[in-house]
Amino acid sequence: MIQKPNAILFDLDGTLLDTARDLGNALNQILRELERPTIAYETYRNIASDGAKGMLELGFGEELKNYDFVSLRQQFLNYYESNICVDTDYFNGVENLLLALNQNNIPWGIVTNKPQFLTLQLVTSFPLLQNCAVIVSGDTLSQRKPHPLPLLHAEAKLKLTSPSTWYIGDAERDIQAANAANMVSVIAQYGYISDMQQTHGWNAHFSIQAPCDLLAYF
Repeated sequence: MIQKPNAILFDLDGTLLDTARDLGNALNQILRELERPTIAYETYRNIASDGAKGMLELGFGEELKNYDFVSLRQQFLNYYESNICVDTDYFNGVENLLLALNQNNIPWGIVTNKPQFLTLQLVTSFPLLQNCAVIVSGDTLSQRKPHPLPLLHAEAKLKLTSPSTWYIGDAERDIQAANAANMVSVIAQYGYISDMQQTHGWNAHFSIQAPCDLLAYF
């Protein structure tokens, strides 16, 4: 039997915030500058959780090896940083979920592979996210997801006497990290998942189709 959560940790992109369009805008800006074909939203949406590397691999394909990847990645991050909240917003239902967690005194935090400077810029742009009890970014520690260390570090920061922590994410690495950290792993099916059938092999404890589905558990 799954214990009710006394703390909940979330992935950021594809779980709390719908950041795909702004990430796609950064990719397409680079592609236009290099006179390459741009990528449609329907194509890049489900790659958004893979960050700059995944987006560039999508946009350039096999020809990426002909470019200076480090330079392209920096261009991508520069443009994205300057335009990080143009088309980004909460997924529908996330605000109500976070408010309910606050009202029920259930601490929650963010564990993401996004670099800290971008994570903090997003969090400060969405006041409700500033209520989170802990933030662990992709460069906070020596390891990042799918390694369990970031999740364990976040849990330790919460100083729970008897942890029953859940982790919600939309990528296989999120579920791998949660399972390795002995947390309850939850798939955010509304996030950036290209093939829902593949999630059956992720060995998550369960899935949710909308953020509000978590409300039933507390």
